[in-house]
Amino acid sequence: MQVILLERVAKLGQMGDVVDVKPGFARNYLLLQGKALTASKENIASFEAQKAQLEARNLETKKEAEDLAGRLDGQQFIVIRSASDGGNLYGSVTTRDAADVATEEGFSLDRKQVIIRSPIKTLGLHDVEVHLHPEVMVTMTLNVARSPEEAELQASGKTIQDAAAEEEAAADYEIAELFEDIGSAASEDEDLAEVVEDVLPEGDDED
Repeated sequence: MQVILLERVAKLGQMGDVVDVKPGFARNYLLLQGKALTASKENIASFEAQKAQLEARNLETKKEAEDLAGRLDGQQFIVIRSASDGGNLYGSVTTRDAADVATEEGFSLDRKQVIIRSPIKTLGLHDVEVHLHPEVMVTMTLNVARSPEEAELQASGKTIQDAAAEEEAAADYEIAELFEDIGSAASEDEDLAEVVEDVLPEGDDED
């Protein structure tokens, strides 16, 4: 099926290109979202008549997207979720979640602009793509944690596994110190007993 593109579509073509696509892709995506028209003589003629206007509108929206991209690219947003001790989420983080948390921070996004390449089902830092315009794409990071404190820890470069290992090491160290103190105390008691035996005459008992 042939369509004429009304905007640049990645891996397909530029605005004004007439391309061959599968009917399902055309109907369910390109035509549905207003990215293309069927390549009939009437539609091609209509496009040519509006080409200058469409190009001007594209440049305007691209400029707006580039402005937003300059502020959004590389930003990190905290997403609080429940998870197991092993770091597995009870559910997953969706494109809607990503759009909502960015919008709350002052970046107006729609979930359709967010692309999550691999399902987010664990705690940690996850990069997601944001397509602000057919020609403008940026990356932002979702810091998925169980609490703001845990998010801060992850932002510093540590994982919950690192934190758990540090806590375990600290606990082991405290236990070792405790046993060392007990051992020292027992040794001191033995030394004291030896001193008493040396001082007291044989056969005398300590009161």
